Amino acid sequence: MEWVIVLSLIILGLLLLVVEVIFIPGTSVAGIIGFGLMITGVVLTFNYFDKQIGWIVTASTSVISTIVFVWVFRAKPWKLFALQSTISSKVNEGALAGLSVGAEGIALSMLRPRGNAEFGNKTIEVSTLGNFVDAGTRVRIIKISSNQIFVEPLN
Repeated sequence: MEWVIVLSLIILGLLLLVVEVIFIPGTSVAGIIGFGLMITGVVLTFNYFDKQIGWIVTASTSVISTIVFVWVFRAKPWKLFALQSTISSKVNEGALAGLSVGAEGIALSMLRPRGNAEFGNKTIEVSTLGNFVDAGTRVRIIKISSNQIFVEPLN
């Protein structure tokens, strides 16, 4: 029964340390508890059995931990959980062609203060200067700056 306790503590501690390295970078509770469980398992080995077995378990735990962490860093299993693609597009990118200050359109959604408006056959994300505009209201472009289009409602 003592072996089950010792091995369970050491294996659980090693698993928590691996979880710490892969999922929770930095020093956190999982790593501290995992290290504590491994130390507790080794100390209990010295208490339950003689010194020779204690040192064998200590050396085995060190070697196995080293092998596991070398594998974790070389295999890079965290890449399976990371997003590999990037989004390089921008809002309204290329949509400003043919639009100018004074152009009129219609709000397709509520502008609170951001939303969508249609100018010609183009649906564009627009902003107001802080006021809310109901969907279906006619709007006019009052300012275009760095891919942002500001509109005001027409009365």
